Amino acid sequence: MLRTEERQRLARERREEREKQHAAKETQILEKERKAKLQYEKQLEERQRKLKEMKQKEEQRRAAVEEKRKQKIEEEKERYEAVLHRTLERSQRLETRQKRWSWGGSVTPDSESKTASKRSPSTANLKQAEAAVSKCLSSSAALLNTSDRTRRSQLSPLDSSVISRLLAPTQASLARSKSAATLSAD
Repeated sequence: MLRTEERQRLARERREEREKQHAAKETQILEKERKAKLQYEKQLEERQRKLKEMKQKEEQRRAAVEEKRKQKIEEEKERYEAVLHRTLERSQRLETRQKRWSWGGSVTPDSESKTASKRSPSTANLKQAEAAVSKCLSSSAALLNTSDRTRRSQLSPLDSSVISRLLAPTQASLARSKSAATLSAD
């Protein structure tokens, strides 16, 4: 009887020991799962944070590129307007020179200011300014081609060479103005 009680007690103790070990193992497993879950959540948060940062950087980069593109367009527009303005000024100077050296008479200050005010460029009237340039250029070319030939034949050789020398830069300016006008029309 003592032996059976002893055996039962030992069996009970072993069973309790196994249960304690089993409970400890379960606790360890649960703890490992909890730690793994926390680590996974941390990694997930870190990934989301990095993605958010990457998106912000990408948006900043896009905004910088867009700003640079707008700035470039604005600079090109200003450059175009400056070229157009210079072309108009050259054509006005050319017209003034032609009137000054023509046999039809001299240029009065009133007529000069009127033609200058007619052809002064503004950003709102660029199309009109281009039309004025092309009109001025075509009329100047017509003047050069027709009336100068007949006049030169009536001049002395000395006068003819002086006039030819004076008209040479004018024709170059005319060619430059014409090419600038065609560029601006494109």
